[in-house]
Amino acid sequence: MIEDREPIRVALLGCGTVGTEVLRLLHEYPTEYAARTGAPVHVTGVAVRRPHKHPEVPEHLLTTDAESLVEGNADVVVELVGGIEPARSLLSRALHAGKSVVTANKALLAEHGSELYAAADANGADIYFEAAVAGAIPLLRPLRESLAGDRINRVMGIVNGTSNYILSAMDSTGAGYAETLEEAGQLGYAEADPTADVDGFDAAAKAAILASLAFHTRVTAFDVHREGISEVGAGEIQAARALDRTVKLLAICERVVDEDGSESVSARVHPAMIPRDHPLAGVSGAFNAVFVEAESAGQLMFYGQGAGGAPTASAVLGDLVAAARNVVVSGKGPRESAHAQLPVRSMDRTPTRYHISLDVADKPGVLSQVASMFNEHDVSISVVRQQGRGADASLVVVTHTASDAALRRTVDKIAGLSAVLEVVSVMRVEGEPS
Repeated sequence: MIEDREPIRVALLGCGTVGTEVLRLLHEYPTEYAARTGAPVHVTGVAVRRPHKHPEVPEHLLTTDAESLVEGNADVVVELVGGIEPARSLLSRALHAGKSVVTANKALLAEHGSELYAAADANGADIYFEAAVAGAIPLLRPLRESLAGDRINRVMGIVNGTSNYILSAMDSTGAGYAETLEEAGQLGYAEADPTADVDGFDAAAKAAILASLAFHTRVTAFDVHREGISEVGAGEIQAARALDRTVKLLAICERVVDEDGSESVSARVHPAMIPRDHPLAGVSGAFNAVFVEAESAGQLMFYGQGAGGAPTASAVLGDLVAAARNVVVSGKGPRESAHAQLPVRSMDRTPTRYHISLDVADKPGVLSQVASMFNEHDVSISVVRQQGRGADASLVVVTHTASDAALRRTVDKIAGLSAVLEVVSVMRVEGEPS
């Protein structure tokens, strides 16, 4: 009988929105979790900073001594504290003691994942982190396991709900960035300090994790080129609409193959225009979605709620069940796969496309002057549109693929032309043939 088996002991670090849901679900469905793991699952303690703030947690479980809880008799440590310290020290201690770890800590994994994986390997422990990237969406396990026999070429997705809500609202209402951010805060979609979301730090950490799994290469948050959405205005949104596109903050991880056959990895986060018929264009509000391109499996898309207590708890509990099963059968989960060790390509050398909007003088020869700058830097033009007259004269150019450095140099040269009054906006273009 399962009920007669030695229980799996779980130490819970942190009991905020997600931790509370994890505890609730374990309490409400103990028989189901026992059946899924092969043994009863018992929470041995919950470490929090202010116990009086958690009346929903049985008093005998609460403690402020996270270190003692980790060093106790737990089989699995679930970390939902966030940040680098003390989470890094606590998880390292757990892994060195042979205890398996479940975490949703994207920042920690993106900066110090390699040392945690090494500690897990050296001590026969597991580390699971499905909830670290896209909340409830089963994404990391497919990359880590289901597609382990395939060759992934590209992963592109919307992995930050706050930024996606803001851009979606700007697109649907025509409002500017500042007022939409304020509205997002009032509705609870943006934190009091939204910097991590709107400046791309959150998405960059997630991109590092995705690139590491997809390309079997250690990629850190410091390797990811990062731009946020604070410079995206109503003008950029309208320009995208005129070309039947929309603007999204994208995390893009891709395998780049040079002419000599050498490979490297590019990982970047930035706003980009994508066609309205692209699967990611319809992802609105605070939802997340990730588009995966693999050689054999083809194109796959993962979509769902990327944050929130119950959705994220679903991913955490899935990991907990997997870790607990391994304890019951004395097995091991998947290990870190970094065998490819591909170099990480700088943004300057990454192939991209640009949408460039210019205010220009209304006189003959302007288009030829601008075109000559593209020709000088070997950048091919895909679309050019001149509109308006007099003070309203403007020029829109969409390029073919070129290195990001070449495109930036071209824009700098164009800005210096006497016929160009202002470079109104520059934005990358993704999701369509180059």
